[in-house]
Amino acid sequence: MASTTPTVAPLPYWVRGDTNAFFGFGVNVLVNVLTLTGLCLVVVNLPEGEVFGTILPALGIALVAGNIYYTYLARRLARRENRSDVTALPYGPSVPHMFIVIFVIMLPIYLRTQDPVRAWEAGLAWAFIIGVIVLIGAFVGPYIRRYAPRAALLGTLAGISITFISMNPAGQMWRMAWVALPVFALLLIGLLTDVRLPFNFPIGLAALLLGTAIGWAGGAMSVPDVTAAARDIALAVPSLKLDLLGAGLADMAPLLATAIPLGVYNFTEGMTNVESAATAGDNYNLRSVLLADGAGAVVGAALGSPFPPAVYVGHPGWKAAGGRTGYSMATGVVIALLCFFGMFGLLGAIFPTAAIVPILLYIGLLIGAQAFQATPRAHAAAVVAALIPNIAAWATGQIDNALAAAGTTAAAVGDDALNGAGVVYDGLLVLGQGAILAGLVLGAVVVFIIDRRFVRAAIFAASGALLSFIGLIHGERIEWNANGQVALGYLFVAAICAVFALGRPTPREPEPEDFEPDQEPDRADPAHQRTDADRRTSALPG
Repeated sequence: MASTTPTVAPLPYWVRGDTNAFFGFGVNVLVNVLTLTGLCLVVVNLPEGEVFGTILPALGIALVAGNIYYTYLARRLARRENRSDVTALPYGPSVPHMFIVIFVIMLPIYLRTQDPVRAWEAGLAWAFIIGVIVLIGAFVGPYIRRYAPRAALLGTLAGISITFISMNPAGQMWRMAWVALPVFALLLIGLLTDVRLPFNFPIGLAALLLGTAIGWAGGAMSVPDVTAAARDIALAVPSLKLDLLGAGLADMAPLLATAIPLGVYNFTEGMTNVESAATAGDNYNLRSVLLADGAGAVVGAALGSPFPPAVYVGHPGWKAAGGRTGYSMATGVVIALLCFFGMFGLLGAIFPTAAIVPILLYIGLLIGAQAFQATPRAHAAAVVAALIPNIAAWATGQIDNALAAAGTTAAAVGDDALNGAGVVYDGLLVLGQGAILAGLVLGAVVVFIIDRRFVRAAIFAASGALLSFIGLIHGERIEWNANGQVALGYLFVAAICAVFALGRPTPREPEPEDFEPDQEPDRADPAHQRTDADRRTSALPG
């Protein structure tokens, strides 16, 4: 009897949905590169020649290589599972790190030395250290993902999305609502419904063109600015900047206090983004993702970019928009070309910011919703618990920025004065330090208490105590006894859970009403709700 070979479906490099995803994701990355360009020029006063001739081309190399790699991973997964609906992971410069490396690492050195190159050297060393830590995390992260409940992973990711990804764009939108709100409405109609534009015109491009037309018609843009920016276009090819990197690494000790927790943040964020993609149906190997993220940061720093790239929040959004494997590679190539030709000044003069940022708010809505939709209803409280540290981190950042604009600091104002005004700054500051990791720990403890799995709850609470004691969460810096009081609090939680575990309560099994209609409970592992096939796929090497 002749054996039959399974038919492998043809896998196109581009589908119609890739066009929508390309314009949406491309605009997302475009906004971020425009932002980091402005930060380099205005905040640290780096010369335009270094920004457009070295930093952006170096970033372009990392982006094009990374997005091609993630396209390869997506096509490999599609062939392995004989599917044509696999969506590549989005990849670009890490948004939180853009602000951290500028304001926490580079700006203090520039203000002290008045030398932007010294600040740049420190930024390169910091990005390099971040990359090394993420590479180490590639061998630790898969174990964390295996045992951390989905509500904790997606909840802390939603916290980042709602605060750092959504709130600033939302503020920029309402500052020019007459431009931004029509763009946002068009995106919602095109991406959240089955309504299509005539001739299937890409909704992302249509939204950008609409906002740009409104902005120019309303006088928000300037022709002389465009003319001036066009004169700066020139080809720049990246080269190794090992001398600058070596100079920064020579004085790396002060950088470790922020690089270590933020490196942990990076691989934890990568882990939650991989979990988000798995929830949407694309189960990538976490180690392959983290190795690529770490390598991207190391290579970028060696070429002169202090901005570590990373897998982005938002895979489910691009999947819902119809993106498959082509949009990621196209984004990397196009953004890299813009970097090589120094065209970001020109683009910033052509497109109103208010026409660009609504796509970020759309992604924030989608990721926040996913955290609740893809977990059992009984775990909703755990999702909210995982959100809270990220909200605290965002709030204290806003307070710090407001006080700095007034020429003062929270320390100068004093905790008593702030508390008297109803601002619990000191508590929010502690809660928000190491927010993504803190959210994961807190969310996991709540999940396992809900499910009456008190041993697991005790283990995660004890982990929170250790992380607090060394300052990876709830601490201002990495040091011994960084926050003993918080560590003691977590230990008390672990002890309480251990006492209840001795009573050997029956673990709570998921009920059908816990799930959305298209979900099915996985009774073997209620923390994850994954099928056996999912777990086997996530364990595949490479």
